[in-house]
Amino acid sequence: MSFPEPVNEVMRLCVLGTQAEYAGRPDEAAEFYRQAWRAACDDYEACLAAHYVARIQDSPELALHWNEIALARAESSQDERVLPFYPSLYVNLGRSYELLGHMQQAEEFYRRASELGLDHDNLNLGTIR
Repeated sequence: MSFPEPVNEVMRLCVLGTQAEYAGRPDEAAEFYRQAWRAACDDYEACLAAHYVARIQDSPELALHWNEIALARAESSQDERVLPFYPSLYVNLGRSYELLGHMQQAEEFYRRASELGLDHDNLNLGTIR
């Protein structure tokens, strides 16, 4: 199966980071994601990069911070390409809040993701029902 070429530098760096991450090279992945963040030129690209930077954080607090940045940049974006990110952004925020023991906020974000068609139970994420 072939995949389309990434359309911009931020996307290219995130793809390279994901490939490194799944190949078991987390430090390399982290560097690609940080490069993507530095290369972001608009809210859409910043949303995309922050979404991936959140994945490499060592603490739930830092992951929450980056997930909040990703959502804020998505909400600021006028680019329609950001719309498919919302379910994943909401699940990631829900998971961050859950890991920090903030169950009410976690439930709210899981609900938002579910309303957009992404059910966290099917992804084996979270414990809130």
